[in-house]
Amino acid sequence: MTSKTQPQRHVLIVDDDELVREQVKSLIAAEGFRVSTNPGARDVVDQAFHIDPDLILLDFNLPHTSGIDLLGQLRDRGVSAPVLIMTAYADTDLALEAIRFGAFDFLAKPLDPLRLKICLERAWSMRSVTEENRELRSGQAPTTQLGGATGVSKSMQEIFSIARRVADSKSTVLITGESGTGKEVIARTLHDQGSRANENFVGINCSSLPENLLESELFGHVRGAFTGATSHKEGLFVTAGQGTIFLDEIGDMPEALQAKLLRVLQEREVRPVGSTVSQPVRARIVAATNADLHTAMLNGRFRKDLFYRLNVIPIHLLPLRERTEDIGALALLFLDRHGNGNRHFSAEAIEDLSKKLWPGNARELENFIERILTLTDASLIERKHLKKAADPVVRIESDENAIDNLLNAAFRMDLSMQALSDLYIETVLQKVDGSKTVASQILGIHRTTLHRRATG
Repeated sequence: MTSKTQPQRHVLIVDDDELVREQVKSLIAAEGFRVSTNPGARDVVDQAFHIDPDLILLDFNLPHTSGIDLLGQLRDRGVSAPVLIMTAYADTDLALEAIRFGAFDFLAKPLDPLRLKICLERAWSMRSVTEENRELRSGQAPTTQLGGATGVSKSMQEIFSIARRVADSKSTVLITGESGTGKEVIARTLHDQGSRANENFVGINCSSLPENLLESELFGHVRGAFTGATSHKEGLFVTAGQGTIFLDEIGDMPEALQAKLLRVLQEREVRPVGSTVSQPVRARIVAATNADLHTAMLNGRFRKDLFYRLNVIPIHLLPLRERTEDIGALALLFLDRHGNGNRHFSAEAIEDLSKKLWPGNARELENFIERILTLTDASLIERKHLKKAADPVVRIESDENAIDNLLNAAFRMDLSMQALSDLYIETVLQKVDGSKTVASQILGIHRTTLHRRATG
C-alpha cells in the first residue's frame, strides 16, 4: 500500500446517493479532512487500497453488494482503515452485525453532525494506534518471535538463541520456571524449529495421573498385564516416534517411575508393562517443571542421577515480573490470538498492562486479555476497558453482604462442601450475567468443567 505524503487526514465516502455523498463530504471537509468519494462502483476496493484513507464511511446498502460484504473485501485486500457503516435504518441488530464483522462504529442517516465529529476523532485516534501496533509487530517479528514463543527481553533472546542451536539436537532438555511462564510453548518451539517439525509432539502431565496409569501411558502395556488390560496399548514413548515427548511437571513423577524413566534415558528403550520385550525409543525427550528440583533432590524426593540425565540442556524461564518488557509483545500476541484482527491497544493500555506484576505469568495475562475481548466490543481497547475487565471477583466481594449471605445460607441449610461449591458457582454465574467464559476464569476451572458442574 502506498505511504502517505500528505499530513492532512483523508476520508473515503462510499455511498450510491450523490446528495448524501455531497452532504457528508461538506460536513467532513469542514472539520479539516481531505475527502474522496465513490458511488459504490466496483473499483472501490482498488481505490481504497491505493489512497490508503484514514477512515472509510461506508453505506450499508450498495448497488452491487452490501456494506458488510465490501468490508470483508477491503480487509482481504489489506485496507486497515477504520470503517463507519452508514444506513437509513437505525436497527440495533444491524449495528451489532456490522461491528461483529469488523466495523469501527455505526451511524444512522440522516447523520448527526456532532456524533459524526466524535466518531471522526475516535477513528483518527484508533488509526494512529493501529499504525503504532503495526510498527511494533513488524519491528519485532524478525528478532522477538520464534515459533509460538514471544519476547523482547534479554533472557528471552538468550532462550531463542539456545532453541535455534539445539532444535535438531538429540540431547534431553529440561525447562524450568514458574507456572504459566510458557514452558510447553518453548517445548513446542524446540520441536517446530528443527527436523522433527513434521513428526509427533506428544505431551503428558506427570502430576495428572495416578502412578499405575502414568506408567501405562508412558511405557504401554500388553494384554493381561493388569486388571482391565484387555488389549495391547502402545506407550507415548513409542507413539512419539522420531518426534518429541514432553514430560510436563516431571518434578511430581512418583519415585518408582523415576527409576524406570532413568533406564529409558540410559538405554534408549522402553519395556511395556507386563512385557519381556523392549522397544527402541527414537523420540527426543523434553521435560519441564515448576518445582525446585535441587531442593527435591536434597529431600530425597527426586533422584540425582535422573536430574543429571534430564538437565543436559537447561532452559530457565523467568517470571513476567522479572521481564516486564515482554508484556507488551505478549499482549499483542494474545490480542491477535483471541481477537478478530480489528482490535487494538492504546498506548496507555499497554503501559498499564506492563506495570502489573502478573503472578500467574503469561497464562494470567492471556486470560485477562481474553476476558477484555469478551466483555467489550470496542475496536480500540483503552485504559477504561482494562479497569472494566479487572477480576470480577473483586466486584463480587464488594457487593454488600454477598459473601456473608452465601455463607449464612450454607450454614442454615447444612450444605456439604460439594453443595457449597455448587452454590458459589451459581452465584458467580449470576454476577457475570451467565458468561461461562468469564466465570471459568474467576473460578480457575476449565470451561467444559464449569458447563458440566452448572448443568449437572
